[in-house]
Amino acid sequence: MAKKSTVLAGLFLLVFSVLAFATSSATQDHSEEGSHGATAQHEDHDTHHGDDHHGDDAHGSHDDAGHGHDDHAEHGDDQHADSHGDSHHGDAHGDDHGGHGGHGEHHDECGLHDDHHGEAEGYDPTPMILHHISDANEWHITDGFTIPLPCITYAKGEGIKVIMSNRFEHGHTAVDRYVLDHGRLLRIEDKSFPMGEVHLASSHFAHKEIKVGSKTNKETGEEEDIMGERTLICHDGQVYVAYRHNIFDHGFNYEWYDFSITKNVATLFLVAIIMFWVFLAVAATYRSRAGMAPTGLQNFMEPLIMFVRDDIAVANIGEEKADKYVPYLMTAFFFIWIANLIGQIPFIGNPNLTGNIAVTLFLSLVTFFITQFAGTKTYWSHVFTAPGSPGFVKPILIPIEILGIFTQPFALMIRLFANITAGHIIVLSLTALIFVFGNAGESMGGSLGGAAIAIPFVLFISLIELLVAFLQAFIFTMLSALFIGLALEDHH
Repeated sequence: MAKKSTVLAGLFLLVFSVLAFATSSATQDHSEEGSHGATAQHEDHDTHHGDDHHGDDAHGSHDDAGHGHDDHAEHGDDQHADSHGDSHHGDAHGDDHGGHGGHGEHHDECGLHDDHHGEAEGYDPTPMILHHISDANEWHITDGFTIPLPCITYAKGEGIKVIMSNRFEHGHTAVDRYVLDHGRLLRIEDKSFPMGEVHLASSHFAHKEIKVGSKTNKETGEEEDIMGERTLICHDGQVYVAYRHNIFDHGFNYEWYDFSITKNVATLFLVAIIMFWVFLAVAATYRSRAGMAPTGLQNFMEPLIMFVRDDIAVANIGEEKADKYVPYLMTAFFFIWIANLIGQIPFIGNPNLTGNIAVTLFLSLVTFFITQFAGTKTYWSHVFTAPGSPGFVKPILIPIEILGIFTQPFALMIRLFANITAGHIIVLSLTALIFVFGNAGESMGGSLGGAAIAIPFVLFISLIELLVAFLQAFIFTMLSALFIGLALEDHH
């Protein structure tokens, strides 16, 4: 039994790793549009980067290219051009993701500035929090130490490129028209931007609302501009638009695809490696010590394995049918639990794997498909005929039952995503009190007061999060077993 469960769990985990990697790479950008404004809408908009530099749009023609800098950069306010540090871009630790900070005075030749720059006085922790819970193309540990990750892209006419993230120098170098902005990979759309490595020491990044297209007003018949927030890069006096593809906005009709190993994907592989090692080691111990008292890792894992089998699988599915689904339930439990625990380790950057909705979506879809394929005749009869209910009620009950099929995985997805993300946000928000009260280092007394409040609460919440890490793994697995058990219920 142990050997069979281990093999099946390994197969489930392999499928998790491959498909969740693909899903996460395709959708990771959609959940972090508010993080740094690098939204990926790119619908037939113009490349504006100078007075007479038109370039080619990666997604459409540039019949009206040739707008000056005024279309997407305001020249009247250049007071912000010196010292764009992390107090404006939100990293409380002072890291310079995206090439915004850490280099003193920026000589911005284009007059760029963020549209949201200067909207609030004092330190704003929101960008820092969103940056830390979002995915990234590099694994930032601490100042001066970042684990480089492979940026794997495919562009039409260029083929597959593999670029290690350290070549971008935290956004200060563009490589083959790719750049890093706050740790996220962007592509400069204008083909006139030079290929190869381009140093961006004098560059400046800004996130602005610019015209990205037009539409016809049905009432007036007039053309109206469609505005969207884009990342603009100033280099050698030219303004270039950088963007990310977004499957939700563009479908599959865009010029480049991102298959990068991001921080979340690397964490997923790390969890997979840990689980393979644990399961195979425990299975080997069971074979070599058959009939003997468990020791070491086997002694630690056996109560957990029996807990998943007896208290989750058997309790919700039944003794006769439970063993068929134990490998999946055991894999889901340990995958979520280990991922949650890794996310609680502060000195490795708190990777937020289960706080990525693409991962929780895939996990919930696995439960959904297993449930539907396991459904018996009785299960589908309850869904489509609502037996035992009065005839006049059936038109109401049947749509509700059908809707319930899809609300189950939605509840699984949102519950896990929201709880894990909320835990990270609470800890980061409490930590940010030190910088809010101290106004990002300007007031030592305020910083000490913020620390006196933040540190005890951060320690307390961190302990609670250890419990939540286990609890969310248990709830997801228990509800999955419950849904499967309901689908397997026989007629009485």
